[in-house]
Amino acid sequence: MAPAVLLGMVSIVMAANTLAFSPNSLITNNIIAPRAARQSQLFKATKRLSRGLHIHMVTEFDPDLSASRRRFAIGGFSAAALATFGPSAKSSVAENQVVAPVEFNQLGGDLPCCKVLTGMWQLSGAHGYRPDKVKTVEAMKRHVEAGFTTFDLADHYGNAELMTALFRKQHPDLWAKSQFYTKWVPMPGDMKRSVVEKAVNERLKRMGTEKLDLLQFHWWDYGSQGQYMEALMHMQDMVNEGKINHLALTNFDTQNLESIVNGGIKIVSNQVQYSIIDQRPQKYMGPFCSKNDIKLLAYGTVCGGFLTDKYVGRKQLKNDDFDTVSKQKYYNMIRAWGGWDLFQELLAKMKVVADKHGVSVANVAQRWVIDQPSTGGAIVGARLGLQEHIDDNLRVFGFKLDKEDLDLIASATSQSNDLFKVIGDCGDEYRG
Repeated sequence: MAPAVLLGMVSIVMAANTLAFSPNSLITNNIIAPRAARQSQLFKATKRLSRGLHIHMVTEFDPDLSASRRRFAIGGFSAAALATFGPSAKSSVAENQVVAPVEFNQLGGDLPCCKVLTGMWQLSGAHGYRPDKVKTVEAMKRHVEAGFTTFDLADHYGNAELMTALFRKQHPDLWAKSQFYTKWVPMPGDMKRSVVEKAVNERLKRMGTEKLDLLQFHWWDYGSQGQYMEALMHMQDMVNEGKINHLALTNFDTQNLESIVNGGIKIVSNQVQYSIIDQRPQKYMGPFCSKNDIKLLAYGTVCGGFLTDKYVGRKQLKNDDFDTVSKQKYYNMIRAWGGWDLFQELLAKMKVVADKHGVSVANVAQRWVIDQPSTGGAIVGARLGLQEHIDDNLRVFGFKLDKEDLDLIASATSQSNDLFKVIGDCGDEYRG
């Protein structure tokens, strides 16, 4: 049985007096474990994690949700977005940069999807800052004005859903041009109509809308397929009833995605980890999605910040380099992929590509992902109101990777471990 990496629940343990250390000396728990060995424990661990995440749904404020509901407009949005946001994007970066309009895909044939989505995961906490609602809404405004109109959020991302309602109240015109992709992450159990409808209604209330743009569904335990299929059937009914515009998945593997599609459920996207170092989707997931008109929403594209200029040439890491849960997770991914030394070789070659095009290493990482044929968009997390990368993200649309660039990157990645063999298919890092 191939070994696998348990990344979703790992944590980094460091001595308080450690100032610098070799990356290979980093202490972790469950870095690599045989799949069979973690089969019986994984669901319990995940269950505890899920309960912990749902605790974050207790919020500090409750914006007025009584204003009139928006009418979801679908026709001709992409062209309008390019015309509206192109000049604004161009004016916000240096004059010597080549900047193209923000690029869009469509999900399900009518739902706009910016090719660089703004991820709101960091509003859930454990990311080095305490979100401020006023600053967060103003940051959302800046993103939309720059052309980044698509936000990825979830029921367990702190106040993220409520922030969209507050954004609508304060900036209704910008809100009407935006897309909000939320998630429902229930614990396995009874999925009768009333249970599913209650969860959907809660999303509608918290987000202050009568129709969800996109509801992404996650399920922890493939062993209870009957339950997740029942839940999806009820959600499909709610699509037909007008409560949900489109239905999507998050972290489903290819086999279960195929079962869902064959069961008559219309899925428009699946959110999975996808990056230059994690190319697992190219094996089975990507080809299946391309064949069935399903887009991949990719997270982890910059590995929590490690695929950036900041870490080029870094031989040692410090405690401050692990100030977020994401960095803890993706450092473990780097170790499983091939280790820090090989990662440095990759960064050096990506820096050559970045310098050639006058962009950043993060831009190269994002461009590589969004150019994959099955990709709908790459999710880039933002600590809204504290640290944003709007100007840098805009540069993604001003260049293309050529064959020389791709070959140089591949000369490093070809030396790595095959993460499909190490971890398994998409989402297997969260399950047995």
